[in-house]
Amino acid sequence: MINYNPKSWFQLIFAMHKSDTLRILWKELLYIGIFTVFIDFIVMTYFGHVTVLGNLVAVYSLVGFVISLLLVFRTNTAYDRWWEGRKKWGEMVNDTRNLSSKLSVLVEAEEDRDFFKRMIPNFVYAAKEHLRIGVDISQLDFNEVEIKHFISKRHIPLSISNSIYARLIHLRNKGVLSQEDLFLLDKNLNALMDSLGACERIKNTPIPYSYSIFIKKFIFVYVTTLPLAFVTIFGYYSALIATFVFYVLVSMEVLAEEIEDPFGTDDNDLPTDQLCELIKANVEEVFG
Repeated sequence: MINYNPKSWFQLIFAMHKSDTLRILWKELLYIGIFTVFIDFIVMTYFGHVTVLGNLVAVYSLVGFVISLLLVFRTNTAYDRWWEGRKKWGEMVNDTRNLSSKLSVLVEAEEDRDFFKRMIPNFVYAAKEHLRIGVDISQLDFNEVEIKHFISKRHIPLSISNSIYARLIHLRNKGVLSQEDLFLLDKNLNALMDSLGACERIKNTPIPYSYSIFIKKFIFVYVTTLPLAFVTIFGYYSALIATFVFYVLVSMEVLAEEIEDPFGTDDNDLPTDQLCELIKANVEEVFG
C-alpha cells in the first residue's frame, strides 16, 4: 500500500508512480489512438457528406451517461470489498491484542506463554499468505515437532487455531484456566476465524464474469465508434477525444480490478505485511 499525503495536490497531479494507469495503459492508448485515426480517415474520405453523423452527439452523450453509471457501481463495489477487507484485518489486530492480554495474565508457565507468543503471530502471518499464494511453513515460527505436524495440513491458519484450542483445553483440564476463562478466550479465537473466513469470501468471490466482460466490451465499442459522432465537428481531433475518453473509462475499470482483491502485493492492496508486523510486536510486548 502506498503512503501519501492526500493534501499535496500538485505532487499527486504530476506523480508518475508505477501504479499510475497512464503507465499501465500507454500501449492500449496508442492502439486506440491509431485505430480511431483510421476511423476518422474512413469517415472523412467516404462518408463526409452524411449529415446524420452530426446528430449522433446526443446519442453518444446518453450512452456515455449509462457507462458512467455502470462504472460508478463497479468502482463502489470494488471499494466495498477493499474496505471490508481492511475492517476485517482491523478486527484481527484487536482480537489478537485482546487474546494476548488475557492469556498473558491467566497463563504463568513459561512453556505455555512461549507457545501462545509464537502461535498468535503465526496465525496472522499464515492468514496473510493463505490469502495470497499459499503458506510457506519455513517462514513461520515453528519448532521441529510443530513443523512435522503442520507441514501436511492444507489450511494452515485453521490448523494453528485448532492447536491453540487444544492447548487451551489442556490448560483447563489442568486447572490453570476455568470454564469462564475458556469462554472469554473462545470469543476472541472465534472472531479471528470469522475475520479470516470473511477475507476468504472476498478473495474467492470475484465480480461475475458476464458483468466484467460486458463492461469491457461496452467501453471498447463506445470508444472505437465515438469518432463517428465528433468527426464532422472536430475532424481528426476526434481521435484525441476518443483516446482521452478511453483513458478515463478504462482507468476506472483497471483501478476497480486492482482493489477488488485487496490481499495481494499490488500498490493499492491492503498493508497486510505491516499489520502482521504490528500484531507480532504487540504480542511480544504483551508477553514480555
